[in-house]
Amino acid sequence: MNHEQLEHLLIDYIDGVLSPEDRAVAERELATNPAARLLHEQLRTVMQQLDQAAPLEPGSDLSGKFNQALREEINSNRPVHTITPMMYRIAAGIALVIAAGYWINRNNVHEAEMAALKQEVEATKHMMLAMLDNRQSASQRMLGTTVALKMSQPDDEIVLALVKSMNTDPNTNVRLAALEALIQFHEDPAVRHQLIESLSTQKDPAVQISLIQFLVRLKEKEVVNQLQHIVDDNRTIKAVKDEALSGILKLS
Repeated sequence: MNHEQLEHLLIDYIDGVLSPEDRAVAERELATNPAARLLHEQLRTVMQQLDQAAPLEPGSDLSGKFNQALREEINSNRPVHTITPMMYRIAAGIALVIAAGYWINRNNVHEAEMAALKQEVEATKHMMLAMLDNRQSASQRMLGTTVALKMSQPDDEIVLALVKSMNTDPNTNVRLAALEALIQFHEDPAVRHQLIESLSTQKDPAVQISLIQFLVRLKEKEVVNQLQHIVDDNRTIKAVKDEALSGILKLS
């Protein structure tokens, strides 16, 4: 059993949703595997913190988009892992923990408290990254992108994971969700550079159109050449070509 499988198993074990057979597997791991016991304690600590945290709610428009896309994934015929209430609490709480880390950095709290918080931040961030990298469940990858929507400033490792999702995820809804998350960090030069670079390599028409619309709103004149390349590419579908042409006119 690899680390990601063990993590999913222990999350469901803590959440009390395992079948008797899987519960026996989890308990056997806890009895014989020191790494599993350590991970179990870390997860329990995170869950306790999240249970005490106030719920975080995205804006109604974004929340509606996400919930609709998530329902589509859950109702599709593609196999997905179970998304438990614990997973939602993880997603809702990771940003809160990260924000608390930034707050403590600014206020010079005692070194021991800082060390404890950093450990918690790393544990929760790891869970988010595991969601984004879950190749078997588009629903969990969607859930992972919502965490970034609650962050007040970008984290380099999370930004890179979101860029990877935006550019390579096989699911259009996940790509769009990753783009939505990155857009809120567009004032960061590194993030803006990634968005511009994606325009030259992005092959998903829905993401191409969203990227073009956003970069045109930002008046990014340097993307005119990329837009022209999209127009000249015979493989580009008409809807994307039309959006690119419109963008060229607005930026010229």
